[in-house]
Amino acid sequence: MEKTTKYVLGIFAALILLTGSFAGGFVTRHALAQTGIFPGFGDGPIPNVVLPPTAVPPAPAQTATTPGELQTLFVPFWEAWDIVHEQYVNQPVDDTLLMQGAIRGMMEAVGDDYTYYMDPQVYENESSSLSGEYEGIGAFVDTRGDYLTIVSPIEGSPAEAAGLRPGDMIIAIDGEDMTGYTPEEARQRVLGEAGTKVVLTVARAGEAEPLEFTIVRAKITVPSVTGEMLDGGIAYIDINTFGDNTTDELRAKLDELLAQNPKGIVIDLRYNPGGYLITSVEVASEFLEEGVVLIEQYGDGSRDTYRALGNGKATDLPLVILINDGSASASEIVAGALQDHGRAELVGTQSYGKGSVQTLAPLSNDQGAARVTIAKWLTPDGRAIESVGLTPDYLVELTEEDAANNRDPQLDKAVEILLGLTQ
Repeated sequence: MEKTTKYVLGIFAALILLTGSFAGGFVTRHALAQTGIFPGFGDGPIPNVVLPPTAVPPAPAQTATTPGELQTLFVPFWEAWDIVHEQYVNQPVDDTLLMQGAIRGMMEAVGDDYTYYMDPQVYENESSSLSGEYEGIGAFVDTRGDYLTIVSPIEGSPAEAAGLRPGDMIIAIDGEDMTGYTPEEARQRVLGEAGTKVVLTVARAGEAEPLEFTIVRAKITVPSVTGEMLDGGIAYIDINTFGDNTTDELRAKLDELLAQNPKGIVIDLRYNPGGYLITSVEVASEFLEEGVVLIEQYGDGSRDTYRALGNGKATDLPLVILINDGSASASEIVAGALQDHGRAELVGTQSYGKGSVQTLAPLSNDQGAARVTIAKWLTPDGRAIESVGLTPDYLVELTEEDAANNRDPQLDKAVEILLGLTQ
């Protein structure tokens, strides 16, 4: 599939631990390419993306198959290639793994946290994970610390049934110590087919000894949008990712809640790490009648501007958006756009600060994909939020004690604001 797709993803904060993290297929991009609505989305590869070579030539033909202007530069590479093939003690070596390692090292050398090589298995997981159907234990996780940490089990999931709790740190998987492994590597080890077992050893606050859980993975369907009516006539909508089905699910939920004549709407984007750029524009458009949603700025200084689609269902009701340090990229696009336009006030804590756009470029011969940062994005007022995040209009903390006692002062504040606006 010789196409690329734009994503605005978090750095795996509060990822879904199921079949993968966040990516998805190319259906949305292909369909919108036919409309001409969005700049920069055609059926071919994005012009600013240059794909690296994807086939490693055999040793005897090294110089002949390397472009002339790069032959001198690549002499040390091919020397190292020959040394491994001729002198490494365990022969034969796996040329495919060597090739993948070379690409991985090249992508890491760019020095950007969001630019990296995805091997075929990781790419397959990433490319299906925004569909809303997953196989795994069913938990939101945080990969930013030393160990993979549970943010929250998904309701009705194997993780919840087994007794995993927020804050549990996974220190061993199937008996293997995860010390020295990155949390993302640990996450990949927890993934697996429905019906298979995984044994997790976790460190839990307040427990003197590690706890062990044997969990049978399952196929789990997770809606990206849920919602309900709260006391006082306030509609509550929780968006947990920006995936394949998010826009349709949001519109359906809006139809259901608007039929009950709400006074205002709370949009919960806490621990939403991102997803499709296009979906963020569609979601913002449900609440914004017109105007800029975001500005995309490329390395050469050129810009693309994304505007509201003009087909929103809730463009006049008062809004409050909940954010925290797990709200990243696509979440920040929506929150930043509605804040800049004066459509919504933000409640919670500073957002993550992910202000760049990536593309996934599939490599030849089913050898995975290159995930590359291609642009920075700005809010409608031109704010750059990379490493800064969005500042809430009302700073409200949610403590561990609050969570333990089933209190949500951030949501309470949002409802208070909306009731004050509508009385």
